[in-house]
Amino acid sequence: MQLQVTNSPFTSEQAEVLNKLLPTLTEAQINWLGGYLAFYRAGDVSAAASVAAASAIAEAPAAPAVPQGPREATILFGSQTGNSQRLAGRLAEKLKGEGFEVTLSAMNKYKTNNLKKAGYLFIVASTHGEGDPPDNAMSFHEFLHSKRAPKLDEVKFSVLALGDTSYEFFCKTGQDFDAKLAELGAQRIVDRVDCDVDFEDSAAGWLAAVTSAVTAAPAAAVQSTAGAAVSASAAATESEYSRNNPFMAEVLDNLNLNGRGSDRETRHVELSLEGSGLTYAPGDAVGVYPTNDPALVDAIIAELKWNSEDAVVTGKAGETSSLRTALLHHFEITVLTKPLLEKAVAFSGSSKLADLVKPENKEELKAYTTGRDLLDLLRDHGPWTLAAADVATLLRKLPPRLYSIASSINSHPEEVHLTIRKVEYEAHGRERKGVCSVFASERLEAGDKLPIFIQQNPNFKLPVNPDTPVIMVGPGTGVAPFRAFLEEREELGAGGQTWLFYGDRHFVTDFLYQTDWQRMLKDGVLTNLDVAFSRDSKEKVYVQQRMLENGEELYKWLQNGAHVYVCGDEKHMAHDVHAALLSIIGQYGGKSPEAAAAYVSELQDQGRYQRDVY
Repeated sequence: MQLQVTNSPFTSEQAEVLNKLLPTLTEAQINWLGGYLAFYRAGDVSAAASVAAASAIAEAPAAPAVPQGPREATILFGSQTGNSQRLAGRLAEKLKGEGFEVTLSAMNKYKTNNLKKAGYLFIVASTHGEGDPPDNAMSFHEFLHSKRAPKLDEVKFSVLALGDTSYEFFCKTGQDFDAKLAELGAQRIVDRVDCDVDFEDSAAGWLAAVTSAVTAAPAAAVQSTAGAAVSASAAATESEYSRNNPFMAEVLDNLNLNGRGSDRETRHVELSLEGSGLTYAPGDAVGVYPTNDPALVDAIIAELKWNSEDAVVTGKAGETSSLRTALLHHFEITVLTKPLLEKAVAFSGSSKLADLVKPENKEELKAYTTGRDLLDLLRDHGPWTLAAADVATLLRKLPPRLYSIASSINSHPEEVHLTIRKVEYEAHGRERKGVCSVFASERLEAGDKLPIFIQQNPNFKLPVNPDTPVIMVGPGTGVAPFRAFLEEREELGAGGQTWLFYGDRHFVTDFLYQTDWQRMLKDGVLTNLDVAFSRDSKEKVYVQQRMLENGEELYKWLQNGAHVYVCGDEKHMAHDVHAALLSIIGQYGGKSPEAAAAYVSELQDQGRYQRDVY
């Protein structure tokens, strides 16, 4: 169909251009252009934002046409650090704007007998640890995979899964929910989307597709998406700094908390929030955008004989920087993932690499990617046809590192404190360095500026009632949020008892924040302090053993309504602490293993057992 000047608002020259262009466009390009125009028309959205939003729509999973469905929607989230919860809230606002009655709930708070009547059901879930559901998704995950799960033939659903491709069981929790809901008869209206650590664009595409799928008229769906963009822009004005627009915080101080002679280095970093308008609550985290090791960046450039000044695209709106700047600040170079290796095959002359990514070589792939980085890949699997311009398509964005906040803003106005342990180790014949921890310990000085944002964590919060007893378990840097907890309770004059279990290697050199705990004990802010220093005795002693030694008293605290908080290593410590808790409840509560597990599950559902583990 030709565009006629007589029945359009275009000049003859414009009509000629359009008539030449439109027949050449693919369906995907037409969809992208439609999205761009919808966003551009919103006015308050920048051209760059229009491009990014249009790209998200174009990349969104196909939303098949469905008949007018129910006007009720249930949105359930399983979230450990708060990302899934925020995205679920974003979808809730979009659907409310479309006239839906929306139920938004954490999975462990949802009454499962309402599931059959959910109408539209949307799941937003992260994957934790080695393919496990987040704490607040465990009971729902168990229910859905049990014989009690109902047939869901009348339910329409879609799943957004969050994960990290550097882990073997990428997005497994979301995949589990997606498969099980289909098995129970629910109708999938939008394909599941699996998001990597750089999740914003993929999630935006899913949100747009879901909104489109549940809206009767396509035009209304586009208008809704554009409206959401304007709302987001307005919200950003109120809260100027965010994950996508980090605040450049000045470093006020950067101290080593470990004593002389320690084989560890732990930095206490104090940052200024002056002029940012940012605020936080105990239990929240700071996201830090680090800088990659310059020596590693230079070695990569030299390996491929690239020109460090070549231009590289660093953003969807076409922003560019020099290759060296891009590798320093924008792209991840220290972690190998399966998607990265699969894309790298096209640029490599190595048949070994092509074999490595085959499904039957899963274990060999896992072994190879563990402890290796981009430089290893380049050295092991050449010759390469990789050009500097290919960096943007090959590498994923450098993700921010999250650190539990170690301060109360009431105690330190316009400041935020972090506790960062330096990570260094030997692997495959080379020294390896933690990206952010080595950056903080070796290259970050007072007066420098650091790009940060506040990551709210609604799943790790002090009790509302200040008289509630609190038990805190935080070995090593896991003690950071409990410094914030106790400072906050001190500022509020909270009357509830507090008990801290802390552990590390050596009392003399590794007792982090020792003077703070001693002062708080003296002032009555901290009621009990039990410590475990694993290398100071013949037999290693850990925090879970101190818990068991005080099991009778600890159980009394639980019976008196105490909240339990655990922060630190998920793989070992958190599992051992959980086992100790079950043992204490079984022994001093006279409960069977099954009853003790049910007791702990009830604590979690009540928000009385919260974990910030990694």
